[in-house]
Amino acid sequence: MAAETKSGTVLDRIIEARRAAIAHRKKSLPEAAVRFGVKHAQPVRDFAAALERDSLNVIAELKKASPSRGLIRADYDPVALAKGFEAAGAAALSVLTEEEFFQGELKYMRDARAAVGLPVLRKDFIVDPWQVWEARATNADSYLLIVAALSDALLTELLALGRELGMEPLVEVHTREELTRALAAGARIVGVNNRDLRTLEVRVETSQELIEAIPEECIAVCESGLRTHQDLTRLRAAGFDAFLIGEYLMAQPDPGAALQILLGS
Repeated sequence: MAAETKSGTVLDRIIEARRAAIAHRKKSLPEAAVRFGVKHAQPVRDFAAALERDSLNVIAELKKASPSRGLIRADYDPVALAKGFEAAGAAALSVLTEEEFFQGELKYMRDARAAVGLPVLRKDFIVDPWQVWEARATNADSYLLIVAALSDALLTELLALGRELGMEPLVEVHTREELTRALAAGARIVGVNNRDLRTLEVRVETSQELIEAIPEECIAVCESGLRTHQDLTRLRAAGFDAFLIGEYLMAQPDPGAALQILLGS
């Protein structure tokens, strides 16, 4: 996919499509109905605590497709993948729920979480409080907030709402300016995405450039471009607490076995 389109960058296109989808879904499922669903959700699992273990903490991501690679895994079975990752030693799971660009579904996240005991992150483009309520109603334990897609006011609002619901979100940045904004909003789990969502280019050096600016009290997560056990040990030594890995694992014949190798098991 070309990085620039008539509608702007890839991120611009995804956000535009997401807002349209949310507006449509709100008509059939008002916020009051989603809030009611939260009352019947499973108790929240502690996502932050899972990333603070004294080990190589991997958030293993279930991702069927992506804008950069298209279809990644044809035999996509969220339950089997989740069980395989848990058995391999994943600290937590991340499940793509965005439909148009990543071929995700909320059902994938709900089914994966029901099959394991790990905390599960809803990986999506969250731009509306309604989505946070929806995430909790479908048993998500955390959710992603992308600083590049949000105003300061909305970022602060979405952080606060998650905490009201017992969920600590993963706040994703790619630049020093975005990191400054995330910290000003009060982010506690900070993810450095080595992939520039505007161009889809990946530079692992991005994490190395930003880690020193992440306060010690924050949980630092390195995302994208990680392929070897050495990548993980080097970045853990640099100060990262956890690693979000999806595309590499999804492209392997046995994702669980691939995770074991990454962990050095």
